[in-house]
Amino acid sequence: MHASSWINGMATTIGHVDKYMYNPSRLSELVGHLHYANTAQVEEAEAAAHTALKQWKAMTGEARGAVLYQMANKLEEHKDELAQLASREMGKPIKEMTGEVGRGIQLLRYYAGEGVRAHGDVIPSSQHQVLQYKKHVPLGVVGVITPWNFPVAIPIWKIAPALICGNTIVWKPAEQASLSAFRLCEIFKEAGLPDGVINMVLGKGQEVGRFLVEKANIQCLSFTGSTVTGTTIASTCAARNIKYQTEMGGKNAAVVMPSADLKSAAAAIASGAFRSAGQKCTATSRVYVHEDVQDAFLTALKAEMTAVKLRPADDPSCYLGPVASKVQFDHVTDYINMAQTEATVLYENDDTIQEDGYYIRPLIVTGVDNDHPLMTEEIFGPVVVVKTFSSYDEVISFVNASDYGLSGSIFTTTLDEAHRFLDDANIGMVRVNLETAGVEYQAPFGGMKQSSSHTREQGQAALQFFTNVKTCAVKF
Repeated sequence: MHASSWINGMATTIGHVDKYMYNPSRLSELVGHLHYANTAQVEEAEAAAHTALKQWKAMTGEARGAVLYQMANKLEEHKDELAQLASREMGKPIKEMTGEVGRGIQLLRYYAGEGVRAHGDVIPSSQHQVLQYKKHVPLGVVGVITPWNFPVAIPIWKIAPALICGNTIVWKPAEQASLSAFRLCEIFKEAGLPDGVINMVLGKGQEVGRFLVEKANIQCLSFTGSTVTGTTIASTCAARNIKYQTEMGGKNAAVVMPSADLKSAAAAIASGAFRSAGQKCTATSRVYVHEDVQDAFLTALKAEMTAVKLRPADDPSCYLGPVASKVQFDHVTDYINMAQTEATVLYENDDTIQEDGYYIRPLIVTGVDNDHPLMTEEIFGPVVVVKTFSSYDEVISFVNASDYGLSGSIFTTTLDEAHRFLDDANIGMVRVNLETAGVEYQAPFGGMKQSSSHTREQGQAALQFFTNVKTCAVKF
């Protein structure tokens, strides 16, 4: 398969092949190749979005919703095909990837329904015979920059609310998710999405992404990626006085209290840590276990690890597949080496893989302080660190010491402990007896501190971000 930018309803290819994409599960398998855009094509995409904006925002919410329903239906028709492509492109196990495409379908249908929801408020006036009210209006052309780890769900949870609110889009996907992005555009075209409403540009972040953020005529920017890049984008957007949201890193903690159901906790923590090879911003990376149940919990966790099978992504028995790329493999391997030399290894998977791919065995370690890099830095791979604690006050201080505050869980059967954690954790998404990953699509998504800017994605919160508030008054 080849992929290029998608502008004004059609593929736009220039020049030679810029990158060949190989399956991270078996590096001998060519999945496709990419043609990168240049800054002139970003300008072309921006112009197409502005041209389409007038007609798109003039449509009724019901009419825009009908288009989103058609997009969902067409995506459902191609669900298995797109899941297989995305799995081959970035290595997510096929069962997970199929579920992710299903989430994209749910998101489109959820936001399609928002087209006929009442919005705005009537505001009492201090004057006689004045009707005063507020309403939400589209921002205009919005920029969207998405990562490779959720190649379908994250783009759609930005694109769908932006569209139903009446905006048009210039979208830059991650290189490692470009084939999936191109196919999504083809599917949406088949569904009847008008030309120019979504324009997708492929390319390097340093060229295409930077131009989109710094120069393009956009009214807002929604970004998911690293904290370093996200804070730079936030600064640039603030200087340009355009609206922005940045979803960035996480160093998510799970707390196991003495009253916890240890078997259930172990299963949830293993899933949170090792699904998608740990390549989730909400992945469990730190585990704090009360000293009274440390031995029993570790026994339960090691038993649970027998189900954590390292396999090629297309193997139905795969629990976790390879990491997505050579860059990612090298990054995580550095932390693996650190863990093996500076910590105590409690468990390392011994699966043998015949395929040549970017496979990293899941690792559980202990024996480092709370300020060690293994406990403070986002690894984004299948590595989890376990530390004991002696009291609730001690563990909440451990949890909150992180620069990040995206997701966290406590495992307990005591209502008091559960509610104390929900109140005390400086975290955007807090959960009880659930893994740190897996926030539902209709709920607000986002964190505190260095994990997110000051808005939320998904649910009703996304509609607030992708609109401006207009205050209206009429004398009669």
